[in-house]
Amino acid sequence: MTIDDGRRRSREAPRVRDMPAPRKSEGAAGGAAQRIFAWPYRGVLAFLLWTGVSPNQLTVLALAANVVSGVLILAGDWLWAAVALILGGIFDVMDGSVARQRGESRRSGAFMDSVLDRISDMVLFSCLFWRLAADGQTVAAFLALVTLVVSVAVSHVRAEAEAAKVVLTEGLFQRLERVIALAVGLLIPGMMLPVLVLLAVLGSATVLQRSFLAVRGA
Repeated sequence: MTIDDGRRRSREAPRVRDMPAPRKSEGAAGGAAQRIFAWPYRGVLAFLLWTGVSPNQLTVLALAANVVSGVLILAGDWLWAAVALILGGIFDVMDGSVARQRGESRRSGAFMDSVLDRISDMVLFSCLFWRLAADGQTVAAFLALVTLVVSVAVSHVRAEAEAAKVVLTEGLFQRLERVIALAVGLLIPGMMLPVLVLLAVLGSATVLQRSFLAVRGA
């Protein structure tokens, strides 16, 4: 094989059918998402591996997309905010997948991903709170603030559990579910208040669930 042949093969995209299936999330939507998005996931993963983009670059792109979504929420352009949110969710899912496929999984990458996810949540729900409060939707704005606190608490409980040597991946309503629910609220007129009620209630239930599991496993 010549050098040119080797270069040509290195530029060839990996075959979609050779890509692994997505990992199942432990949240409420994990099983359904795994089945529904199995082939799109494989296609996106193959494309990203072909481009050579790094896992850390995808993590930063996820944060950037969520910041754009927050800015668009403030501007009242909820359709494009949902598009940016979904794009950020895709980047967030794929960074770990690319890292695992290339054998580049590192604790530093997982730490960076977790921290930037929390920043993304804070940006999104802070911007949503500000927009709803400015529009006089007091109840919805309050629920956005509650969801912000709860989303941080869900991750904080897991971090504290892991610090106590308790492996904790379970959770009824995790980040995947929050992104899906928020996208629904942004895309469908009149759905934001019901979505925020769902996020606040099920998010709080997840905090209690994880706290119980952490105490039991300690």
